[in-house]
Amino acid sequence: MPRRSLAQLYRDEFSGYSTQKFQQDMLAGLTVAAVALPLALAFGVASGATAAAGMVTAVIAGLVIGGLSGAPYMISGPTGAMSAVLIVLVERYGLEGIWIAGLLSGALLLVIGLLKLGRFIAFIPAPVITGFTSGIALIIFIGQIDNLLGVKTESSESALLKLFGYFQGGFTPDWRTIVLGLVVIATMLFWPKRWNARFPASLLGIILATALNTILGWPVPQIGEIPQTLLLADRLNPFALPWDQLTEFITPALTIAALGAVESLLCGAVASNMTGVRLQGNQELIAQGIGNILIPFFGGVPATAAIARSSVGIKSGGQTRLVSIIHALGLLASMFLLTGVMARIPLAALAGVLMVTAWRMNEWASIRFIFSKRFKTAIGAFLITMLATVALDLTQAILIGTFVAGAVFLSQIANIDIDVQEIDPEKLRARGIETAGQCRHVRVAFITGPVFFAATGNFNEAFAKLEDTHALILSMRGVPLIDTAGLEAIERLHERLEHRGGTLMFAGVHESARHMMERAGLVDVIGAENFFWSSDQAIVEAERRGCGFCAEK
Repeated sequence: MPRRSLAQLYRDEFSGYSTQKFQQDMLAGLTVAAVALPLALAFGVASGATAAAGMVTAVIAGLVIGGLSGAPYMISGPTGAMSAVLIVLVERYGLEGIWIAGLLSGALLLVIGLLKLGRFIAFIPAPVITGFTSGIALIIFIGQIDNLLGVKTESSESALLKLFGYFQGGFTPDWRTIVLGLVVIATMLFWPKRWNARFPASLLGIILATALNTILGWPVPQIGEIPQTLLLADRLNPFALPWDQLTEFITPALTIAALGAVESLLCGAVASNMTGVRLQGNQELIAQGIGNILIPFFGGVPATAAIARSSVGIKSGGQTRLVSIIHALGLLASMFLLTGVMARIPLAALAGVLMVTAWRMNEWASIRFIFSKRFKTAIGAFLITMLATVALDLTQAILIGTFVAGAVFLSQIANIDIDVQEIDPEKLRARGIETAGQCRHVRVAFITGPVFFAATGNFNEAFAKLEDTHALILSMRGVPLIDTAGLEAIERLHERLEHRGGTLMFAGVHESARHMMERAGLVDVIGAENFFWSSDQAIVEAERRGCGFCAEK
């Protein structure tokens, strides 16, 4: 399907728009806002910033990214996956570093979208993405243990080291924060799904925990004041950018951009399956890029598309991108109308929301599938990526997981199947192919698999012994591609046969493989007369040429 411009998307989306559709968008937008409110607060805190930063991010992302999105159902904002990345980066670079990295990542996403390179994101193997998601879920969960226990432990370079630190003791949990967190967790786990569509369990859990804490007057950490503005006091100053230090933020920018692209396109894939409306991936990356360029100047944190919020919008009957815009306006209104209430929300309540969200983030269906079917390659890629995500930098985790999966994949497809058969005249006659019975030195090699650099070893080994072969027919109907290493291996095979007075013939060569052989000059060297549609035709021609190479020695 050809790429459609933003103007075309708008025309298709709002063609025949009516009051009834607007009412559906309004209801869906307000429903999404109710779901997004506790998540925006929680992910702002989980990112190492503030709840206010999470709210600003959700509003700006909903308005800007939603308005420019590549599909009507995409809703963006702060997410759990992004917060897991940011909490690590905040420890190293501080908030200003995150704003600069977010700005650079937005510019990178914009370039990727404009150059139409979004399809390359799909090259990341599924087990790697699943392992990456599970690793992020662990980072989020581990990152909220302090707030749940009401303690402040030493920061660590990785979530794995942070987790090990809890086993060393040296802290005293606050039972009151644990109670408040458990109230939220229990509400989210036991609130019936059919009721959740009408009133989000996460919002209800926060209301119950906040009410309980207010009544009992427990001295537990709270969110604090939410500024009634979109321009936070702490934000990136466009006139004070550290131009001489920008190179330090290239790696975190790549991390944020990679995660933003992967999560946004995955969200689009899930939502596309739900609606049947295809996401214009490159337009979505352009939207993500522009949004993330603007957000740091308001004091927010990097945003990406959110699967949970997008799914809620779809299930609530949303029709157009107005759902994202209405949800953003609803959040903006809550910043002015509910600021007093939000300020009193216990951090332990947000920890409860994030812990349940982290558990649900895992792609359990995919995990059960690869483990139940015992796909060793997929299991290895999943576990390695998950552990690398928890123990190392997230960019390194993606690279390690992709490298492992790619290496195993190359190993598997390099096992090219080559079945060399000597011609049996009796069998040929049974198939209606008449011969003179003099084909004892003609062999057919049925090749299945790509003839490329990783398979040339097996290819050469299969044809190591050709002393009594005067005509070798390579049946290549099962060869989808040939690279330069494969071409060299075929040329050497031809030279060996020609040196012994034999002939190399081909049958069923794919058009792409034939094109590569023509570019390399092999067709001219071997002779176009030695290429045939089928191995049967090649055998008949070898028989016709007869005594030169088919006669018995």
